Amino acid sequence: MNWEQALDALEKGTLRSANYIDGEWVANTEVKKQILEAFKAGELKTFDGGFVDKHNLGPQKFTPDRAVRLVPGGSSVRRGSYIAKGVIIMPPAYVNVGAYVDEGTMVDSNALVGSCAQIGKNVHLSAGVQIGGVLEPIGERPVVIEDDAFIGAGAVIVEGMIVGKGAVIAPGVILSKSLPVFDLSQNKILPKGSKIPDGAVVVPGTRSIEDKTPWAKEQGLSLQCPIIIKYRDEKSDESLELESLLR
Repeated sequence: MNWEQALDALEKGTLRSANYIDGEWVANTEVKKQILEAFKAGELKTFDGGFVDKHNLGPQKFTPDRAVRLVPGGSSVRRGSYIAKGVIIMPPAYVNVGAYVDEGTMVDSNALVGSCAQIGKNVHLSAGVQIGGVLEPIGERPVVIEDDAFIGAGAVIVEGMIVGKGAVIAPGVILSKSLPVFDLSQNKILPKGSKIPDGAVVVPGTRSIEDKTPWAKEQGLSLQCPIIIKYRDEKSDESLELESLLR
């Protein structure tokens, strides 16, 4: 497989930059290697609108037969990413190379789907959401958002974090490998980098660091942290129900 074949297969959805194997998401290192080869092989050229990028990694073009709504206003989907039928992309949004966006997902305004990120079915990426890309090192797993998850406005999810099926990430939450997640409903702390459990409702919170130094105690300092406040129930499902007519 060369980089041209890899990019073609990624766009068709027959090849992915991460795969679910034996209960775990695993980076497809060969695919990521070929994406990097495409960057090396690319030469700068001018695209419509005065943009400059590698000649082989320009924006995709959409027609009605793809059954994708790319709403006018400055969005771009880069070569080598997969956009399934029924996806809606609101302006301006950006989907980078190697990403996979599955059926029925909404990518709202000012949202970023980073390189190689994996977005499941019927996911809602609200306005201003940042899904980080993980292209290098090639062995690192990209960010994964599983089916039916809801990601609130301005949330930032990076460093290969996994958000489980049906989970709700409230506006402003930051998820990264360096931040422990506190599960208030089960009185435990998830190990750093752990998957956000299926159906978890995560809100932004703080944790005291007054025990670190006398000065921290004097200043009343705290650090930001994500908190699982509960798990989805009928009430939360009703508040998150998406209007099918918009699709």
